[in-house]
Amino acid sequence: MKIRSFINLSVFGIKTILFKMKKPILGTIILTDYCNLSCKHCAVNNINKVMYPYNDIVEEMHNLYNTGIRILFFCGGETLTWKDGDKSIRDLIKKAKRIGFLIVNIVTNGTINLDIPEADVIFLSLDGTKENHNLIRSDTFDIILSNVSKANSSNICVYMAVNNINYRDIEPLCKLVKENPNLKSISFNFHTPYEGTEHLSLTKEQQVQAVNSIKSLIKLNYPIFNLYSALDYYLQNKWERPCYQCIVSENKKRFVCGRCVDIEGLCERCGYLFAVEFSLLCKGNIKVIIDMIKTYLKYV
Repeated sequence: MKIRSFINLSVFGIKTILFKMKKPILGTIILTDYCNLSCKHCAVNNINKVMYPYNDIVEEMHNLYNTGIRILFFCGGETLTWKDGDKSIRDLIKKAKRIGFLIVNIVTNGTINLDIPEADVIFLSLDGTKENHNLIRSDTFDIILSNVSKANSSNICVYMAVNNINYRDIEPLCKLVKENPNLKSISFNFHTPYEGTEHLSLTKEQQVQAVNSIKSLIKLNYPIFNLYSALDYYLQNKWERPCYQCIVSENKKRFVCGRCVDIEGLCERCGYLFAVEFSLLCKGNIKVIIDMIKTYLKYV
Protein backbone atom coordinates (compact mmCIF):
# COMPACT_ATOMS: atom_id res chain seq x y z
CA MET A 1 0.00 0.00 0.00
CA LYS A 2 1.30 3.46 -0.90
CA ILE A 3 2.17 5.73 2.02
CA ARG A 4 -0.27 8.40 0.78
CA SER A 5 -3.11 5.88 0.73
CA PHE A 6 -2.23 4.62 4.20
CA ILE A 7 -2.17 8.15 5.63
CA ASN A 8 -5.50 9.10 4.00
CA LEU A 9 -7.23 5.97 5.24
CA SER A 10 -5.73 6.40 8.71
CA VAL A 11 -7.06 9.98 8.94
CA PHE A 12 -10.52 8.73 7.91
CA GLY A 13 -10.38 6.03 10.58
CA ILE A 14 -9.31 8.43 13.32
CA LYS A 15 -12.09 10.91 12.44
CA THR A 16 -14.67 8.11 12.30
CA ILE A 17 -13.71 6.84 15.75
CA LEU A 18 -13.37 10.25 17.43
CA PHE A 19 -16.51 11.82 15.97
CA LYS A 20 -18.59 8.61 15.64
CA MET A 21 -19.09 9.32 11.93
CA LYS A 22 -21.21 7.08 9.71
CA LYS A 23 -19.53 8.22 6.52
CA PRO A 24 -18.67 5.49 3.94
CA ILE A 25 -15.11 4.73 2.85
CA LEU A 26 -15.58 1.47 0.86
CA GLY A 27 -17.82 1.32 -2.20
CA THR A 28 -18.77 -1.55 -4.48
CA ILE A 29 -20.19 -1.00 -7.97
CA ILE A 30 -22.04 -3.90 -9.58
CA LEU A 31 -21.14 -3.77 -13.29
CA THR A 32 -23.48 -6.52 -14.47
CA ASP A 33 -25.49 -9.41 -13.07
CA TYR A 34 -24.56 -11.55 -16.09
CA CYS A 35 -22.37 -14.51 -15.19
CA ASN A 36 -20.90 -17.35 -17.23
CA LEU A 37 -21.40 -19.72 -14.26
CA SER A 38 -24.32 -20.70 -12.07
CA CYS A 39 -22.84 -21.51 -8.66
CA LYS A 40 -24.77 -23.36 -5.99
CA HIS A 41 -24.46 -20.62 -3.36
CA CYS A 42 -25.19 -17.61 -5.60
CA ALA A 43 -28.61 -15.95 -5.71
CA VAL A 44 -27.75 -12.74 -7.60
CA ASN A 45 -26.59 -13.91 -11.03
CA ASN A 46 -28.31 -13.79 -14.44
CA ILE A 47 -31.50 -12.14 -13.17
CA ASN A 48 -31.63 -9.40 -15.81
CA LYS A 49 -28.35 -10.10 -17.68
CA VAL A 50 -27.74 -6.37 -18.01
CA MET A 51 -24.37 -4.77 -18.78
CA TYR A 52 -24.53 -1.30 -17.24
CA PRO A 53 -23.21 1.47 -19.54
CA TYR A 54 -19.71 2.87 -19.14
CA ASN A 55 -20.89 6.46 -18.79
CA ASP A 56 -23.36 5.51 -16.04
CA ILE A 57 -20.66 3.64 -14.14
CA VAL A 58 -18.23 6.56 -14.44
CA GLU A 59 -20.93 8.96 -13.23
CA GLU A 60 -21.52 6.74 -10.19
CA MET A 61 -17.77 6.56 -9.55
CA HIS A 62 -17.65 10.35 -9.37
CA ASN A 63 -20.70 10.37 -7.08
CA LEU A 64 -19.17 7.79 -4.74
CA TYR A 65 -15.85 9.63 -4.68
CA ASN A 66 -17.62 12.87 -3.80
CA THR A 67 -19.28 11.16 -0.81
CA GLY A 68 -15.81 10.32 0.54
CA ILE A 69 -15.34 6.75 -0.68
CA ARG A 70 -11.69 5.94 -1.39
CA ILE A 71 -11.67 2.13 -1.64
CA LEU A 72 -13.55 0.85 -4.69
CA PHE A 73 -14.58 -2.67 -5.69
CA PHE A 74 -15.96 -3.73 -9.06
CA CYS A 75 -18.22 -6.82 -8.89
CA GLY A 76 -20.76 -8.81 -10.90
CA GLY A 77 -22.27 -11.24 -11.88
CA GLU A 78 -18.94 -12.03 -13.42
CA THR A 79 -17.01 -8.77 -13.39
CA LEU A 80 -14.70 -9.62 -16.27
CA THR A 81 -17.56 -10.27 -18.71
CA TRP A 82 -18.41 -6.56 -18.54
CA LYS A 83 -17.91 -4.61 -21.75
CA ASP A 84 -19.34 -1.48 -23.33
CA GLY A 85 -18.15 -1.04 -26.90
CA ASP A 86 -14.36 -1.06 -26.74
CA LYS A 87 -14.36 -0.42 -22.96
CA SER A 88 -13.32 -3.20 -20.58
CA ILE A 89 -12.66 -3.59 -16.88
CA ARG A 90 -9.13 -2.27 -17.36
CA ASP A 91 -10.56 1.03 -18.62
CA LEU A 92 -12.78 1.30 -15.56
CA ILE A 93 -9.87 0.66 -13.20
CA LYS A 94 -7.71 3.27 -14.92
CA LYS A 95 -10.57 5.78 -14.80
CA ALA A 96 -11.14 5.09 -11.10
CA LYS A 97 -7.46 5.76 -10.39
CA ARG A 98 -7.61 9.03 -12.34
CA ILE A 99 -10.68 10.09 -10.35
CA GLY A 100 -8.63 9.59 -7.20
CA PHE A 101 -9.64 6.30 -5.58
CA LEU A 102 -6.77 5.08 -3.42
CA ILE A 103 -7.44 1.34 -3.78
CA VAL A 104 -9.32 -0.27 -6.69
CA ASN A 105 -10.10 -3.99 -6.48
CA ILE A 106 -12.10 -6.44 -8.55
CA VAL A 107 -13.91 -9.70 -7.78
CA THR A 108 -13.93 -12.50 -10.38
CA ASN A 109 -14.61 -16.20 -10.76
CA GLY A 110 -11.24 -16.58 -12.51
CA THR A 111 -12.45 -18.22 -15.71
CA ILE A 112 -11.33 -15.22 -17.81
CA ASN A 113 -7.84 -13.75 -18.30
CA LEU A 114 -6.46 -12.59 -14.92
CA ASP A 115 -3.53 -10.55 -16.20
CA ILE A 116 -4.89 -7.23 -14.88
CA PRO A 117 -1.99 -5.37 -13.24
CA GLU A 118 -4.04 -2.16 -12.95
CA ALA A 119 -6.11 -3.66 -10.09
CA ASP A 120 -4.66 -3.29 -6.60
CA VAL A 121 -6.13 -6.67 -5.63
CA ILE A 122 -7.97 -9.27 -7.70
CA PHE A 123 -10.25 -11.26 -5.41
CA LEU A 124 -10.50 -14.64 -7.12
CA SER A 125 -13.24 -17.07 -6.14
CA LEU A 126 -11.86 -20.52 -5.41
CA ASP A 127 -14.20 -22.51 -3.20
CA GLY A 128 -12.10 -25.35 -1.88
CA THR A 129 -10.01 -28.14 -3.29
CA LYS A 130 -10.74 -29.37 -6.80
CA GLU A 131 -13.57 -31.81 -6.00
CA ASN A 132 -15.60 -29.45 -3.83
CA HIS A 133 -14.87 -26.34 -5.89
CA ASN A 134 -16.11 -28.10 -9.02
CA LEU A 135 -19.17 -29.37 -7.16
CA ILE A 136 -20.04 -25.77 -6.19
CA ARG A 137 -18.89 -23.89 -9.30
CA SER A 138 -18.88 -26.54 -12.07
CA ASP A 139 -15.75 -27.88 -13.74
CA THR A 140 -13.64 -24.74 -13.53
CA PHE A 141 -10.82 -25.49 -11.04
CA ASP A 142 -8.17 -26.35 -13.65
CA ILE A 143 -9.20 -23.44 -15.90
CA ILE A 144 -8.78 -21.01 -13.00
CA LEU A 145 -5.34 -22.30 -12.01
CA SER A 146 -4.27 -22.16 -15.65
CA ASN A 147 -5.30 -18.49 -15.78
CA VAL A 148 -3.47 -17.87 -12.49
CA SER A 149 -0.27 -19.33 -13.95
CA LYS A 150 -0.35 -16.72 -16.75
CA ALA A 151 -1.03 -13.72 -14.47
CA ASN A 152 2.49 -12.93 -13.33
CA SER A 153 1.90 -9.23 -12.74
CA SER A 154 -1.42 -9.39 -10.87
CA ASN A 155 -1.95 -9.21 -7.11
CA ILE A 156 -4.36 -12.13 -6.67
CA CYS A 157 -6.13 -12.95 -3.43
CA VAL A 158 -8.12 -16.19 -3.38
CA TYR A 159 -11.65 -15.53 -2.13
CA MET A 160 -13.31 -18.57 -0.53
CA ALA A 161 -16.97 -18.65 0.49
CA VAL A 162 -17.07 -21.18 3.32
CA ASN A 163 -20.17 -23.40 3.47
CA ASN A 164 -21.10 -26.86 4.74
CA ILE A 165 -19.70 -28.52 1.61
CA ASN A 166 -16.19 -27.07 1.70
CA TYR A 167 -15.44 -25.99 5.29
CA ARG A 168 -12.89 -28.81 5.70
CA ASP A 169 -10.94 -27.45 2.71
CA ILE A 170 -9.66 -24.33 4.48
CA GLU A 171 -6.24 -25.73 5.34
CA PRO A 172 -5.48 -27.47 2.01
CA LEU A 173 -6.56 -24.37 0.08
CA CYS A 174 -4.29 -22.20 2.24
CA LYS A 175 -1.42 -24.56 1.43
CA LEU A 176 -2.20 -24.31 -2.29
CA VAL A 177 -2.10 -20.51 -2.07
CA LYS A 178 1.13 -20.48 -0.10
CA GLU A 179 2.84 -22.76 -2.63
CA ASN A 180 1.66 -20.90 -5.75
CA PRO A 181 3.91 -17.91 -6.57
CA ASN A 182 1.11 -16.14 -8.48
CA LEU A 183 -1.28 -16.23 -5.51
CA LYS A 184 -0.41 -13.60 -2.92
CA SER A 185 -3.05 -14.19 -0.22
CA ILE A 186 -6.37 -15.80 0.67
CA SER A 187 -9.51 -14.28 2.18
CA PHE A 188 -12.52 -16.04 3.67
CA ASN A 189 -16.21 -15.23 3.86
CA PHE A 190 -18.89 -17.42 5.37
CA HIS A 191 -22.05 -18.40 3.55
CA THR A 192 -24.86 -15.85 3.79
CA PRO A 193 -28.11 -17.79 3.24
CA TYR A 194 -29.95 -15.93 0.50
CA GLU A 195 -33.29 -17.48 -0.41
CA GLY A 196 -32.77 -20.85 -2.05
CA THR A 197 -29.28 -21.35 -0.59
CA GLU A 198 -30.19 -21.97 3.06
CA HIS A 199 -29.15 -25.63 2.78
CA LEU A 200 -25.49 -24.55 2.48
CA SER A 201 -25.44 -22.80 5.87
CA LEU A 202 -22.86 -23.91 8.42
CA THR A 203 -23.97 -25.33 11.73
CA LYS A 204 -22.58 -23.61 14.82
CA GLU A 205 -20.17 -26.52 15.29
CA GLN A 206 -18.95 -26.17 11.71
CA GLN A 207 -18.52 -22.40 12.16
CA VAL A 208 -16.36 -22.97 15.24
CA GLN A 209 -14.26 -25.54 13.40
CA ALA A 210 -13.78 -23.23 10.42
CA VAL A 211 -12.88 -20.17 12.50
CA ASN A 212 -10.43 -22.14 14.63
CA SER A 213 -8.80 -23.49 11.48
CA ILE A 214 -8.35 -19.98 10.03
CA LYS A 215 -6.96 -18.64 13.33
CA SER A 216 -4.48 -21.52 13.59
CA LEU A 217 -3.26 -20.92 10.04
CA ILE A 218 -2.83 -17.19 10.65
CA LYS A 219 -0.62 -18.06 13.64
CA LEU A 220 1.42 -20.29 11.32
CA ASN A 221 1.99 -17.29 9.01
CA TYR A 222 -0.13 -18.46 6.10
CA PRO A 223 -0.93 -15.49 3.81
CA ILE A 224 -4.46 -14.89 5.11
CA PHE A 225 -6.07 -11.51 4.42
CA ASN A 226 -8.65 -11.74 7.23
CA LEU A 227 -8.09 -10.02 10.58
CA TYR A 228 -7.42 -12.53 13.37
CA SER A 229 -9.04 -10.50 16.14
CA ALA A 230 -12.30 -10.03 14.20
CA LEU A 231 -13.00 -13.74 13.79
CA ASP A 232 -14.34 -14.34 17.29
CA TYR A 233 -16.74 -11.39 16.91
CA TYR A 234 -18.14 -13.08 13.80
CA LEU A 235 -18.45 -16.36 15.68
CA GLN A 236 -20.25 -14.71 18.60
CA ASN A 237 -22.31 -12.63 16.13
CA LYS A 238 -21.40 -9.56 18.19
CA TRP A 239 -20.78 -6.64 15.86
CA GLU A 240 -22.81 -3.60 14.90
CA ARG A 241 -24.69 -3.76 11.63
CA PRO A 242 -25.33 -2.47 9.09
CA CYS A 243 -21.76 -1.27 8.52
CA TYR A 244 -22.27 2.35 7.47
CA GLN A 245 -18.72 2.58 6.11
CA CYS A 246 -19.57 0.21 3.21
CA ILE A 247 -21.86 1.00 0.26
CA VAL A 248 -23.01 -1.22 -2.62
CA SER A 249 -24.30 0.45 -5.78
CA GLU A 250 -26.17 -1.26 -8.60
CA ASN A 251 -27.63 0.78 -11.44
CA LYS A 252 -27.30 3.87 -9.18
CA LYS A 253 -29.38 2.29 -6.43
CA ARG A 254 -27.39 2.19 -3.20
CA PHE A 255 -27.45 -0.22 -0.30
CA VAL A 256 -25.80 0.47 3.04
CA CYS A 257 -23.41 -2.38 3.85
CA GLY A 258 -24.72 -4.84 1.24
CA ARG A 259 -27.67 -5.91 -0.87
CA CYS A 260 -28.82 -8.31 1.87
CA VAL A 261 -29.72 -5.38 4.15
CA ASP A 262 -33.25 -5.19 2.69
CA ILE A 263 -33.99 -8.90 3.18
CA GLU A 264 -35.70 -9.55 6.48
CA GLY A 265 -33.64 -11.64 8.89
CA LEU A 266 -30.66 -12.03 6.54
CA CYS A 267 -28.51 -9.28 8.05
CA GLU A 268 -28.37 -11.22 11.34
CA ARG A 269 -26.91 -14.20 9.46
CA CYS A 270 -24.31 -12.22 7.52
CA GLY A 271 -21.08 -14.01 6.68
CA TYR A 272 -19.23 -11.14 4.97
CA LEU A 273 -16.10 -10.77 7.08
CA PHE A 274 -15.16 -7.42 5.48
CA ALA A 275 -18.36 -5.97 6.99
CA VAL A 276 -17.49 -7.44 10.40
CA GLU A 277 -13.95 -6.06 10.19
CA PHE A 278 -14.88 -2.56 9.02
CA SER A 279 -17.61 -2.31 11.64
CA LEU A 280 -15.10 -3.14 14.38
CA LEU A 281 -12.40 -0.90 12.89
CA CYS A 282 -14.68 2.10 12.82
CA LYS A 283 -15.74 1.48 16.41
CA GLY A 284 -12.11 1.84 17.44
CA ASN A 285 -11.37 -1.77 18.39
CA ILE A 286 -7.62 -1.56 19.10
CA LYS A 287 -6.77 -5.21 18.38
CA VAL A 288 -8.59 -5.09 15.05
CA ILE A 289 -6.87 -1.81 14.12
CA ILE A 290 -3.43 -3.31 14.80
CA ASP A 291 -4.31 -6.43 12.78
CA MET A 292 -5.57 -4.23 9.94
CA ILE A 293 -2.35 -2.22 9.77
CA LYS A 294 -0.18 -5.35 9.68
CA THR A 295 -2.38 -7.18 7.17
CA TYR A 296 -3.19 -4.39 4.71
CA LEU A 297 0.40 -3.15 4.53
CA LYS A 298 1.44 -6.70 3.65
CA TYR A 299 -1.14 -7.65 1.02
CA VAL A 300 -2.53 -4.49 -0.62
